[in-house]
Amino acid sequence: MSEERSSVTWAGGLPVVTPPLEIDIASAGELRAGILAASASGGEAVIVDMSQTAFCDSTGLNVLVRAHKQLSAEGRQLRLVIREPTLLRIFMVTGVDTMFQLSASLDDALAGRAPAAAAQDGPPP
Repeated sequence: MSEERSSVTWAGGLPVVTPPLEIDIASAGELRAGILAASASGGEAVIVDMSQTAFCDSTGLNVLVRAHKQLSAEGRQLRLVIREPTLLRIFMVTGVDTMFQLSASLDDALAGRAPAAAAQDGPPP
């Protein structure tokens, strides 16, 4: 099992979940727990700051999609911060990029600014 853990902090009045460098079957449970803890706050949004995340497999995507659906059903948002072009490509290829509010920085996510410029233009070739 991965020793890296997801952490939950607060910024701008919103909970921010920071997942590990790689989200896979070994760390997806930690991400799920972090999102559940953050969503218990009842705020308008939960931010997952993936700015330091390089990889997310189907297990991690599943956690994010389920969290998005649950928060949406409650009238809330799941906002993702993604900087890594390879990670953004994973989201685009699987088609889940359109489900989420994607931001290029934590400040943009806190302000609710989206989509990220990279998401509009696509990843570099």
